[in-house]
Amino acid sequence: MTINVLLVDDQSLVRAGFRALLARAEGIAVVGEAATGERAVREAVRLEPDVVLMDIRMPGMDGIEATRRILAALPAVRVVILTTFDTDEHVFEALRAGASGFLTKEVEPDELRRAVAVVAAGDSLLSPGVTRRVVERFAGRPRPSADLGALTAREAEVVRLIATGLSNDEIAAALMISPLTVKTHVTRAITKLGVRDRVQLVILAYEHGLVGHRAS
Repeated sequence: MTINVLLVDDQSLVRAGFRALLARAEGIAVVGEAATGERAVREAVRLEPDVVLMDIRMPGMDGIEATRRILAALPAVRVVILTTFDTDEHVFEALRAGASGFLTKEVEPDELRRAVAVVAAGDSLLSPGVTRRVVERFAGRPRPSADLGALTAREAEVVRLIATGLSNDEIAAALMISPLTVKTHVTRAITKLGVRDRVQLVILAYEHGLVGHRAS
């Protein structure tokens, strides 16, 4: 099955570079490009891609608003934010808007191709070093958007470990349970809390105090 990708960046050279990298990947096809947020929304609605690689800073409508509008129209689309710096303060708001993760524009070719496959499969890009640092720094405004009391003690523990950057296999080892059981707990937590994916679980974990903030 081919993963259809929409590239969004206001620099044509950046788009060309990503297109060239993805062209070498089996099972991935770039079906469209956009240089503005407004065009990105129109192209996403027209093409219905599986994954959108979205620049966060563009003139006019930025990547955050474009992400919000695309996901409002097409909830199944996965958006990966592209940023020049991994400390970009706007990344957190993009994750809150529904993005499934982010990559720096200096991403290695193999990592880019893997990232597209990961998010297309329904997972999220949760780098323990980069994503967690952004969330810790910018999740300082608690929003009672979910009832964590709906989680069982084990589900809450799994969510906490996700927020520290652990993979399912690492969580399984830490709790001495199977990866399949971890996946079941993750799925149930997502359903109970009404969130999209693991990234949203991380945000809630920090907002509601399951994981403490550290100085940046």
